[in-house]
Amino acid sequence: MDDMSSLEDLHTVPTRYWHVLGDGRVQCDVCPRECRLHEGQHGLCFVRACMDDQIVLTSYGRLSGSCVDPVEKKPLNHFLPGSGVLSFGTAGCNLACKFCQNWDISKSHEIDTLSESGTPDAIARVAESLGCRSIAFTYNDPVIFWEYAADVADACHAIGIKAVAVTAGYMNPEPRAAFFRHIDAVNVDLKAFTEDFYHRTCAGRLANVLDTLRYLRHETKLWLEITTLLIPGHNDSDDELDAETAWIAAELGTDVPLHFSAFHPDYKMMDVPSTPRATLTRARHIATSNGLKYVYTGNVHDTDGGTTTCSGCGTEVVVRDWYAIHRYLLNDDGTCRACGMQIPGIFDGPAGRWGGDRLPVSIANFGR
Repeated sequence: MDDMSSLEDLHTVPTRYWHVLGDGRVQCDVCPRECRLHEGQHGLCFVRACMDDQIVLTSYGRLSGSCVDPVEKKPLNHFLPGSGVLSFGTAGCNLACKFCQNWDISKSHEIDTLSESGTPDAIARVAESLGCRSIAFTYNDPVIFWEYAADVADACHAIGIKAVAVTAGYMNPEPRAAFFRHIDAVNVDLKAFTEDFYHRTCAGRLANVLDTLRYLRHETKLWLEITTLLIPGHNDSDDELDAETAWIAAELGTDVPLHFSAFHPDYKMMDVPSTPRATLTRARHIATSNGLKYVYTGNVHDTDGGTTTCSGCGTEVVVRDWYAIHRYLLNDDGTCRACGMQIPGIFDGPAGRWGGDRLPVSIANFGR
């Protein structure tokens, strides 16, 4: 935004995309939830609130934590492979997923969760100092703090660092277009492929997420990958996986990478067992049967499920175990060394060497 990046100590800032209702309430128009708030009330996301007859963001410049991850952890397998990404989040979320794996951050209503401050310029400087090729808005959904995320992205772009959004894609069209103009790559969490699951388990709507996916694929130039967390007995049936992957192939294209990740019991779904590796393998087989060329498994040791294979000649061009790259047979521009075919994605030079490490970082105290 025009002047927000200079607000070093002010965490509550005015926003766009809201309107006043006839009954005196103010409606937030950022996401399909469209919370209608009286003065002093917060939306379901907790960080957008009605103050002085407008919607403000109350978490600008406040972080719940940050660290450097391998970019494959986002997960992004076709975006600057092997590079480090400075990852951070704030607090709150505009969905209410019962299985949330980051519920202590995304569902927090405690301002103490936001324990650190970070201006956009400070975050960009830290990323540069640590040799990161990109920064990522993750841990909770950047949709709810998109004004802050956009400013951070702009500060990073000014020094040649790219911006990644990890999101559920639950956003209205106009603010969605405004936000994603600042983003270079996105992983969308497609939580299931039924409206019933979204309604009962996430308090959201599938149709809005599918609309975002179409928009990102066909109306932007940013790089897109998709993740589905497979929850035993809830979204892992053959029929649902067939419907999801057939839709991706038909509506988005067979080159969009898809990640199937393993669930572990958490938050309000402690009674559900962890996802067996066999389920991920079955899902991957269904997806490839529907023509998807780049299908991966996550949260398990599975070299086959982490490997990128050239669809032209069948060469295993990137072999991974968890987040570490063990073999890399792509040229600097992302073409296969064996046959010259272009692998879709964002490739710029040789693979990075960050590996599978995780480096916690304090933005406020960095360099002191």
